[in-house]
Amino acid sequence: MQDNSFCVSLPRLASTMQSQKLIERLAPDREIAEPSYLQVAQKLTQLIDSGEISAGQSLPSERVLAEKLQLSRTTVRRAYDELRARDYLSTHGRAGVAVKAPVRLSPQLGRLKGFTEEMRELGMEPCTRLLERRIVTDRTISSLFERPTTAQFLYLVRLRLGDGTPLSREVAWYDLTAAPDLANWDVEGSIYQYLEDCCDIALIRGEQTIEAVMSFSAEMAVFEFTKPGPCLLMKRKTYSATGQMIEYVEGTFRGDAYAYRVTLNLKPQQP
Repeated sequence: MQDNSFCVSLPRLASTMQSQKLIERLAPDREIAEPSYLQVAQKLTQLIDSGEISAGQSLPSERVLAEKLQLSRTTVRRAYDELRARDYLSTHGRAGVAVKAPVRLSPQLGRLKGFTEEMRELGMEPCTRLLERRIVTDRTISSLFERPTTAQFLYLVRLRLGDGTPLSREVAWYDLTAAPDLANWDVEGSIYQYLEDCCDIALIRGEQTIEAVMSFSAEMAVFEFTKPGPCLLMKRKTYSATGQMIEYVEGTFRGDAYAYRVTLNLKPQQP
């Protein structure tokens, strides 16, 4: 009796690629030391990231995929669990396992704003997890701020989330000489708003660079990456109305979620 369950579980995928070819591409290499479940998870990730398997498409059940790949069901379950942990898959009871639509954000560059404001502009609920908070002195940072080596700074390491999805690991320094009340800030809400309301400091200008980097262990841990992945490193210096530097921040944003937009205007024609 022919087993048609695989064809049934991939109704739309079968129209773009034959199921047997998909199976061949998911098969792990048993000659290498990397666990089979990680190999299967990585191959599926590549197919999803490339768009060959798109959002909403169903995947084979654990039993069917295990039989086709000649693996244990536990191995396939671990592969699927790996993708669930990275927010690639969702499970819908009898409907089986389906590929989730990835979070893809396109914020507009060109205006100074904090993470909280940016998330609200995108219609998302911002959230912050404080990873580290200290009052520090640092020669390098003091030089960056053009302050004496004895100057104190509020040092923050925060995980920034939008709708519960980890989007950025942010490391920031704030000049306590200019804003001493920041030492008492409870790290709730927007620090820009706190500076304006409680420290009477309005931040009006920023200098920002964005570069492509690979995630390090700290980012891999908070983004739940199993291996280094592409990220965007944003470095920003922020100044008050008096021209004093108040903030220096380095934010690492996950590359699979962010695509910044810039509006380019044509130079007016000369008469």
